[in-house]
Amino acid sequence: MQSAALSFSPSISIQKKLNPQPTYKFNPFSLSSSAKPSPNFRSIGTLAAFPTRRLNSAVRCSSDSSSVNPVRSGWISGPPELESDASLKVQATSVPESAGEKPQSKPFADTLVLGTLFGLWYLFNIYFNIYNKQVLKVFPYPVTVTLVQFAVGTTLVIFMWMFNLYKRPKISGGQLAAILPLAVVHTLGNLFTNMSLGKVAVSFTHTIKAMEPFFSVVLSAMFLGEFPTIWVVSSLLPIVGGVALASMTEASFNWAGFWSAMASNLTNQSRNVLSKKFMVKKEESLDNITLFSIITIMSFILLAPAAIFMEGVKFTPTFLQSAGLDVRQIYTRSLLAALCFHAYQQVSYMILQRVSPVTHSVGNCVKRVVVIVTSVLFFRTPVSPINSLGTGIALAGVFLYSRVKRIKPKPKTA
Repeated sequence: MQSAALSFSPSISIQKKLNPQPTYKFNPFSLSSSAKPSPNFRSIGTLAAFPTRRLNSAVRCSSDSSSVNPVRSGWISGPPELESDASLKVQATSVPESAGEKPQSKPFADTLVLGTLFGLWYLFNIYFNIYNKQVLKVFPYPVTVTLVQFAVGTTLVIFMWMFNLYKRPKISGGQLAAILPLAVVHTLGNLFTNMSLGKVAVSFTHTIKAMEPFFSVVLSAMFLGEFPTIWVVSSLLPIVGGVALASMTEASFNWAGFWSAMASNLTNQSRNVLSKKFMVKKEESLDNITLFSIITIMSFILLAPAAIFMEGVKFTPTFLQSAGLDVRQIYTRSLLAALCFHAYQQVSYMILQRVSPVTHSVGNCVKRVVVIVTSVLFFRTPVSPINSLGTGIALAGVFLYSRVKRIKPKPKTA
């Protein structure tokens, strides 16, 4: 899903000054809490006889966003090596027997938390699509429905900030100016998705949205100069072919729903490109959840006048009753859809902070499969064998794309 770019690039420099006089200082790399400092470091502990290891004198870490639904990629790069006298020798000392007991349980706990987050991500997404489709079938006003979702999200964000459930950020005018384009395309992306869901089946909308990698590659090449490898281009072929095959055999096909989903792909991937182009240059970056919270509020402010101008005030009990609708049912399902909408996007960012962009992309591909299957079963959508084949080919291409993105092009040598 959706992601935004962050930049974190501290630089740590460690140097050893040549001093002929022996000095006795606390060894910060010692793992023993009881060993006393000694001038003869090779006599400390049983592991001190191992060869010493040199560390580069500087380490640089940074992060950026990727194309997958808000997405972020991280790397660790070492600078050019310095002269050998500007390095630091680190030796291991004796380790207490109990030192490794606590970390053993941590991987299991992290895996359990991550699995829970993935389950919630899929669950919230499934219920969002179901409740949202039920509302849009009887209340064909996608701009108003989208505004309600942003309004509920804004309320949740303000509630968390007021009660210190999440730290309230301090935003400068320059940061707001940089976030504004992201908020615009975020608003349009969700609006176009709701427009498509109101016109065609949920399964068909998500099949078309499987073409997001195609738009990501094209926009990155046009505006960022990031040209794809031959493997990436090859993975796009089954995506495009599968979507075309599914579209030709879709029972609920109409052009309004098709082009709305395609416009959603374009705007969502434009958000990722804008994140890379503008947000990375900011010295004061924001974490993903804070950025998503600010974008949600800005999207609500941007869409409110447009909704009133385009569709009027349609969400009042009087209007719903005059249209012959169950007011309580519409309000309940709209609220649940909005809560699930905000929850699944926030959980998506929480997952993105724990895993690599490639893992997140694979999870997003699996999520789309789960949503398509559950929506077909829930709404009993008629699906022909050829339509199922096209959907399967497109989703297989998305999975292949997420894997081949790891292949780096070989650097050109002079």
